[in-house]
Order: sequence, then C-alpha cells, then structure tokens
Amino acid sequence: MSLHAAVDLGASSGRVMLGDVGGGRLDLVEAARFRNGGVEVSAGAGTLDSALHWDVLGLWQDALTGLRRAGELAAQLPGGRAGRVQTVGVDTWAVDYALLAADGSLLGNPRSYRDERTDGLLDQLDARTSPERLYERNGLQRLPFTTLYQLLAEARGPHLDRASTLLLLPDLLGYWLSGHVGAESSNASTTGLADVRTGRWAPDLVALASAGGVDVGPLLPPVHDAGRVLGELRPAVAAATGLEGAQLVAVGTHDTASAVVAVPAATERFAYVACGTWALVGVELAGPVTSPESLAAGFTNERGVDGRVRYLHNVMGLWVLQGCLADWRLDADALPGLLEAAAAEVGGVVVDVDAPAFLAPPSAHRPMVARLREAARASGQQVPRERPAVVRCVLDSLASAFARAVDDAARLSGKQVDVVHVVGGGARNALLCQLTADACGRPVLAGPVEATALGNVLVQARAAGTLSGELEDLRALVRDTHHLLRYDPR
Repeated sequence: MSLHAAVDLGASSGRVMLGDVGGGRLDLVEAARFRNGGVEVSAGAGTLDSALHWDVLGLWQDALTGLRRAGELAAQLPGGRAGRVQTVGVDTWAVDYALLAADGSLLGNPRSYRDERTDGLLDQLDARTSPERLYERNGLQRLPFTTLYQLLAEARGPHLDRASTLLLLPDLLGYWLSGHVGAESSNASTTGLADVRTGRWAPDLVALASAGGVDVGPLLPPVHDAGRVLGELRPAVAAATGLEGAQLVAVGTHDTASAVVAVPAATERFAYVACGTWALVGVELAGPVTSPESLAAGFTNERGVDGRVRYLHNVMGLWVLQGCLADWRLDADALPGLLEAAAAEVGGVVVDVDAPAFLAPPSAHRPMVARLREAARASGQQVPRERPAVVRCVLDSLASAFARAVDDAARLSGKQVDVVHVVGGGARNALLCQLTADACGRPVLAGPVEATALGNVLVQARAAGTLSGELEDLRALVRDTHHLLRYDPR
C-alpha cells in the first residue's frame, strides 16, 4: 500500500486528491477543490488595454492548503490503511509559463494562453519558416497560443530580458515544492520548442522563439521524463503541509498526458476524448505523424508517459458551454435541468466550435451565446433562441467535432478504432456521451471522471514501487476499480 497526493490544476478549477493504492485498490479521496480562471488586469499604467493573467500565487496557496488536508486524510484512513503521504505529483494545463529572475523570484504573474497578445504572430512566423517545415520539426497543430508564439509576444514586454529561467507552470509549482529546476517532457512537447522525435529542446526551434531579440535558449531548463523522483519537499513546504519526508515525482505534467494514462482501454484499438474545459481527441501511437495531410487536419503530436505519442486534435470543449452559463449568470447546479431540457430538443444545429471566435472569454460586449447564434446564422441554420436549444447546439457541435477528430485520427495514423473512451468532466454528461456515440458510430465508454488525478497517482505509485508494468497494466487496474458507463450508437 502507498499514499500519494495529486495536485491537479485545470484552467477553470483545481483540486488536490489523495490516492490510496495497493492490493488491487485504486481509490481517490478529495482533499481540496478550488476555482481557477484568468484574471483580467490593466496591461500597464496610463493605458486602457488589459491583459489576462493566472493567479499563480493564489493557486500555490490553495495547493499547499490541499496538501496539508491530504496529509490529514491519509492519517485518518480506516481499515488499517492510515499512513503518511509518500509522494506528490503536479499536473496543469499546457503551454503557459513563468519567468524567474536570477535569485529565483517570480517576474510578474504568468499570462494566460487566452490573452490576445499573440494575435497575428502565426502570420509573422510564417514569413520566417513555412508551416510545413515547422510541423516537421515540432509536430504541433497551428495554434496561436503555443509557447513559441507567446515568447515572440513576450519580447515586447518588460520581463524577458531580465529573466534567468523559464518554467512551465507545473514545473514552477514543482520548483516551489522541491527546489528542482526542470521541464517534464509531456508539457515541454506542447511548447513548439521541442523536437517531435526526441522530446528535447531543438536549437532551430529555440532560435525561432528568440526572434524578438532575447536568446531564449539559456532560459530553458533540462528536460526529463515522467516517472523520475525529483527530490524531497523543501523543509519550509514540509513544515507548512505536514508532509515531512514526502518526495516530488515527475508525473505526466500536462494534464492530458496524465488523463490518457488512466484511459481504461482493454485493447490498443481505442480513441480517447479527454473532455474538460478543452477536449483533446485522438489516439495513442508509438511515433509521430507529420504528413502534410496531418498538418492540414489540425493534428498535434504530443509526448505521453513512457514515450507514447498522443496524436490528437484540440477541440474547444466544455469552455463554450461554460461561457453560455456565465452569460446567463448560472452556476453548475443549473446544468442538470438544462441538459434534461436539451435532450428533448430536436437538435441538429451544428457550428464550428473550433473557430477562433470562441477562444476569448465571454464578456459583456462579446457574450458566448451571441457568438454561437451568429455562427448558426452565418452558416444558414436555424438560430437557437431558448436556453435548451442553445445547450443542445453546443453539445451537437461538440459531438460532431469529436467524431470528425476520431475519424481523422484513424485515417491519418492508420490505427483502427473500435471504441471511444470519454474521460474527465465530460464523462458526467450523459447527453454529450450519447450524442458522441451517435456521431462516431462507435460505442462510447464514459469514465473515470477524475482520470487526470488517477493518472497522476498511478505514475507516482509506480515510481514508489507499489505498482509495476506498462501503461496497459496501469489501465487494467483502472478498469478493475472504476465503473464505466457504455453508450451504444442509436
């Protein structure tokens, strides 16, 4: 038996989970849950412009509070399982980073990938290297918020030429926890700066990010893979959390990498939809696909745990639905009633939820519902007016996007797909899962909801020696310990 704490930060919420592993057991206990989201503040004195940041110090405090609670829960487990937390692992969303000064201090709150500072930089970089050449090197879908483009925008700001180190956000929390400076490969692979075949920093890609005048290369820490034990918690952190002797383990620090570890697939012929604020839809491969057709279809090659490749397409995900709820000033408690009413709608209005119009946060002058209606109007479809019709439009559009991505992933990679696994928050949404099965023409297996935290804990437990084997062995434990819901296409 072993006990592990997973710090799992998503773009709209964070959590700390206690994992109890051993003897055929894989249990999660929630220690803390807290909100997250971009914070819009003035971009500088004397300007009306605003910038979107992350409250990384607030997240750090919430994580410490959650870790302390995880230690308390570990000491209270029943049935002779009580003990101490042995390891900690951290995962977050991808691409965003923090800059540190030479003394290790933080140079400003990190920017959110949804900030508009990267507007126009795709075209600017295209003038220096072709999209085809870039895709051959880093294997990434063309997205304007990739770290490569953020660094080009960063060069216009006050911090880059004062920085000594760049840390991706999970590695920043890892640094604060243990003092270790590094970059875990699953998240490094999302930056646009890593070689798609080696997973390590590529000098030619780093040179592209240095076009703003500051050499980014010296800022990048060494890359390591998931499963490595990085060291004990700092004494001050151990004292603040009560986790004396606990060690930090590098998990799949990109939250999707951890989620895919916990996909309870019984065969290799599966696709996954890791559905939260974003939905990552794809297959698991042994190597990357960098063909022109793959680039045109918007597929990305990101590294997973154990050197696997997550070949996937980014779909806007539940972000659009969350934006509609925000427009209506409703919280998640209102969603079950809306979903029940949406299920009674005829459906069929499908818009492109991947369109750039849906990327920015909802606001008074750009409501998400208005964007959805405009997309329906522009495509010559019936405009959804009432709330249930709007919700049904979002879900039909997501299911259609998922099905298209699954079909494209199978076609472009040559991998046969017999079943689609939906994990993450979207697995709770029965209507979305059924519509996805209908659109894909394949059965959908939904669950587990907390796949990211489970994958985080599984990698920790294997590093601690409680578990062993390949990803398939870890997935078998998930299947044996978690109930899945099956949705057959109608």
